[in-house]
Amino acid sequence: MATTETRDAAQAGCILTMGEILVEIMATERGQSFRRAGTLIGPYASGAPAIFIDQVARAGSRGALIGCVGDDDFGALNVERLRADGVDVSGISVVRNATTGSAFVTYREDGERDFIYNIANSASGHLSVSNVRDDLLADCTHFHVMGSSLFSFRIIEAMKKVIETVKAQGGTVSFDPNIRKEMLRIPEMREALDFILDYTDVFLPSGHEVMLLASATTEEGAIEELLRRGVREVVVKRGKDGCSHHDGSHEIRMPALRVEEVDPTGAGDCFGATYIACRSQGFGIEDALRYACASGARAVTFRGPMEGTATLAQLDAFIAQTPEQGHA
Repeated sequence: MATTETRDAAQAGCILTMGEILVEIMATERGQSFRRAGTLIGPYASGAPAIFIDQVARAGSRGALIGCVGDDDFGALNVERLRADGVDVSGISVVRNATTGSAFVTYREDGERDFIYNIANSASGHLSVSNVRDDLLADCTHFHVMGSSLFSFRIIEAMKKVIETVKAQGGTVSFDPNIRKEMLRIPEMREALDFILDYTDVFLPSGHEVMLLASATTEEGAIEELLRRGVREVVVKRGKDGCSHHDGSHEIRMPALRVEEVDPTGAGDCFGATYIACRSQGFGIEDALRYACASGARAVTFRGPMEGTATLAQLDAFIAQTPEQGHA
């Protein structure tokens, strides 16, 4: 664990992210179809970057978000929630002639999810370079990129500006790909993803995404390729199998905690946020991985994508009372 002095010193810089802000509205029954009337619950504050930065703040690091919401209750819901949890919301713009993004989600019988999104045509679709404030950039020591946010070329342009600026002033970049395979068929999108990866210090793929941006045909080969490319750390999220950390010299495996899943949405965002926050506060890799696994596991026990964000003290209590996978 890091000392208090180390953690306090780490607070000088800010962790920044950018992208979609939306509300999530959920079907209440498994197997419920959106092709007929049914009971829904929500709205819940959501959006991968919003979940990420909320968990960063809850974990005790300074966090800020650049994004857009509409001048409506859904936008107010998100901004008020983030502000209450300690996020710097000064970079969130209110777009008067647009509505806040939304996602409707239903769960199939096998546990997989189906979404209906309104993001590209929402207030989030207005996000561009003009929303990037110089004072937020000047204060930023780490920038996190969510692949789900790369849905418009205006946003990609803004991402590139932030990445180049943060790296030029000595900061670091993390990247959670979280992208659909069909996005890779668009030449401009592939170019953008390659650009981001060239600047990435910490790569945070889920298991199936490890090989997505590599030419290798095995996971081991893909990890080696990513590290040769300049990525310093590859942290693979493996769900019920925990996670693994690779830096070219050591491999660390961390088991998952055994929980009853209620809602997996946002768990990967909480994992990544907790790992980045802990590392920024001076925690060693193993402690950061342990907290990250706990954060992801705890998140799935709550209904609603942002409802399971937690403080480190809450994660300590959760770790103490929750067995690891494979242990009684």
